Amino acid sequence: MLTAQLLETLLEFRRARDWEQFHTIRNLAAALSVESAELLEHFAWAGDRHLPQIAEEHRAEIEAEVADVAILLAYLTHDLSIDLDAAVREKIAANERKYPIEKSRGSNKKYTNL
Repeated sequence: MLTAQLLETLLEFRRARDWEQFHTIRNLAAALSVESAELLEHFAWAGDRHLPQIAEEHRAEIEAEVADVAILLAYLTHDLSIDLDAAVREKIAANERKYPIEKSRGSNKKYTNL
């Protein structure tokens, strides 16, 4: 998802500040959850019809939160030696088995209820 060069830039940023000591797997996962919540905060309590306007008006802040999520996910996948592209491809294949088109098209039901 991130280029190798961008990942190396992130890792160098972290190394230069000696932050690896704080970036335990648990701390990265927790921070990822916090940043995801901060992203959601922009849309909390808004009606669906207001979402496009909110997204437009708060685009810079939303992009910053998305970047925070991406950075933390990059650190986590790097530290766990997870090939994110491979993991996503594997998950898509699993979801294709769980959600066959003929049963799931247009439905928001969980696969166990299709």
